[in-house]
Amino acid sequence: MSETMAFMVFCVEAYKNAKALTGKQVDALFRRYGLYEYLQESYDVLHTTGHQYIVKDIDAFIAVRNPDATT
Repeated sequence: MSETMAFMVFCVEAYKNAKALTGKQVDALFRRYGLYEYLQESYDVLHTTGHQYIVKDIDAFIAVRNPDATT
């Protein structure tokens, strides 16, 4: 598994645990908002941050694309 892929799995798990969602729910959310692409493109910056920052960043990313999203 590549480092980027391992990071994306880490992000899914961090978000899943922070929001009390299932893996399936997080996968659907990440696909809907293009988060997998964002995380892959932002790997160089984001992989050095902690899980709390990543969860907040994902929430901000979703909010920009859907201000009515409740996460």
